[in-house]
Amino acid sequence: MAHEGVTTAPPAELISTTRTHEGPLLKIDLDEVRLPGGAVAHLESIRHPGAAAVLPVLGDGRVLLVNQYRHAMGGWILEVPAGKLDDGEAPSVCAAREVEEEVGHKVGALLELGAIFTTPGFTDEVIWLYEAHDLEATEIAHEADEVIEVVTMDFDEAVAAVQDGRIRDGKSVATILHAAIRRIQSA
Repeated sequence: MAHEGVTTAPPAELISTTRTHEGPLLKIDLDEVRLPGGAVAHLESIRHPGAAAVLPVLGDGRVLLVNQYRHAMGGWILEVPAGKLDDGEAPSVCAAREVEEEVGHKVGALLELGAIFTTPGFTDEVIWLYEAHDLEATEIAHEADEVIEVVTMDFDEAVAAVQDGRIRDGKSVATILHAAIRRIQSA
């Protein structure tokens, strides 16, 4: 992603890479790099396949969120439906699949809102952000390791939940605020 006036030249020379972990979700590499100026550093990087996050909007303007148990956080997180990309899967396909699996609605129209780097200090994960419309109710099909409650709320309440801290998950904050900005710009 190039920006005018910002260097896009590689800031470091890769000397070597050692894969220290390879699991079903992510991989961890230890890279030895030569930094500008010549210093050598050892940097850990989490390699992630990418993900899609989506804000499903019902015909009456209310949105569907999920209250999901997140073991790493030690509790429940209010968030937008999301999931990792399957091998070779387009982000838009992933977004539609996640809406159907997590909140039980087939997507008729998908609007791309943008993409974010989640935590570029240690991972290459990119999450594509979407808004889904023209929803048709189907069956919920949570994966075996998912503990999810579907939450329906007014869009303005979702924005307020971001502002007051009830929604703190980064992908959800970004998705909801992108959707809010789009509404303001469309008004």
